[in-house]
Amino acid sequence: MLERTPTTKAQALLDKFGKALEAGDIDSAVNCFQADCYWRDLVTFTWNLKTMEGQDQVRDMLRATLASTKPTGWAVAKGEEASEDGGVITAWITFETSVARGFGLVRFKGDLIWTLLTTMAELKDHEEKAGFTRPLGAKHGHGKGRKTWREERDDEIAELGHTKQPYVVIIGGGQGGIALGARLKQLGVPAIIIEKNERPGDSWRRRYKSLCLHDPVWYDHLPYIDFPKNWPVFAPKDKIGDWLEMYTKVMELNYWSSTTAKSAKYDEKAKEWTIVVERDGKEIVLKPKQLVLATGMSGKANWPKYKGQDIFKGEQQHSSTHPGPDKYRQEGGGYRLQQLGARHLRSTMGRRRRRDHGAALVHPYRQVRHADGYRSRLALFGAGGRERHDDAQGRHDLRFAPIPHPARVPDSALRADEGARREILRRPGKGRLHARLGR
Repeated sequence: MLERTPTTKAQALLDKFGKALEAGDIDSAVNCFQADCYWRDLVTFTWNLKTMEGQDQVRDMLRATLASTKPTGWAVAKGEEASEDGGVITAWITFETSVARGFGLVRFKGDLIWTLLTTMAELKDHEEKAGFTRPLGAKHGHGKGRKTWREERDDEIAELGHTKQPYVVIIGGGQGGIALGARLKQLGVPAIIIEKNERPGDSWRRRYKSLCLHDPVWYDHLPYIDFPKNWPVFAPKDKIGDWLEMYTKVMELNYWSSTTAKSAKYDEKAKEWTIVVERDGKEIVLKPKQLVLATGMSGKANWPKYKGQDIFKGEQQHSSTHPGPDKYRQEGGGYRLQQLGARHLRSTMGRRRRRDHGAALVHPYRQVRHADGYRSRLALFGAGGRERHDDAQGRHDLRFAPIPHPARVPDSALRADEGARREILRRPGKGRLHARLGR
């Protein structure tokens, strides 16, 4: 009898799951999942970013999408081997739908699916020109009026949004809008990115000077161009700003900086948007078929309202307007500070004020939470050799970020070593926040 490896086990379970889906047998497909299961779909089935928790939600999603999706070809990804740790089998997978090719990650507990990630890798008949199909670039031979790359690019800049309408307008030129613009460019979809700042990356440059990314570098790559191998694990904000500016230029994105979107209205009859923008002091009307708002989850300041705010004589500021430590160094420090909110930026700013300027920090928060440092985050999510392999493959974020938080901690493959747990579960003390490992 052939030895049953994690890969052969995973493939057998995928075959069973795929057979049920191809037969349209939703109940049998749902029975391939354990009761406490999670399926996160990025576009392939739902044309949305959606997480199904538990068998009932999986069943509802399949009832709504299976007939049109027609998934087939579920398999352990070519060149990959499944792994087994603590009774959990993990495998990178590929599959197809009626219109797309997919890539994903599955975790089995026993013979049942615990977590499933499905992402759309490419649309059939709309594959990107990359690798062996990349553009030739060189244009040899004679031809009247033949234009160079520079001339063609200048024509595109001059025409798009003026004599030619974009198919997509993206409002917001941060990393999200830039990444989407790059994808559309490679698919041959005319798009314009609208950004109010003067330069790509200014939304990073204008934050307080000590800001660094809170996620390690292997989570943060943009499409097509990875950060260099010597890039800092936690990149400084100005370095990120310069990278975004470089990326926008070399990816040939149509990036309208110093431009403000004033209004947008959809015409149901014409199936198009009318968007009025102001650029160089002039109003321009754009009529795209698609509009994307990429202003970010923190694009607008949320000022809390609380009793006594109107008579408080001290300084009140939002994190988005935090001037950095220099102002308080000049004032001599030694002041009292109360900080509301316990997310990344607030915690970082409070620690720096306390450390550099002797501020007496009071940091209330509504519920017990976990507080971790850079070293503990690396221990938890770096995962040693696996991190290096996933980073090289450009999919570290697919292993961790799309998996719902309740499903992370129990997975023995994601647990940190004892030292990392002690760092995260550190006891409250001088210069430290109360901490508890949350989910």
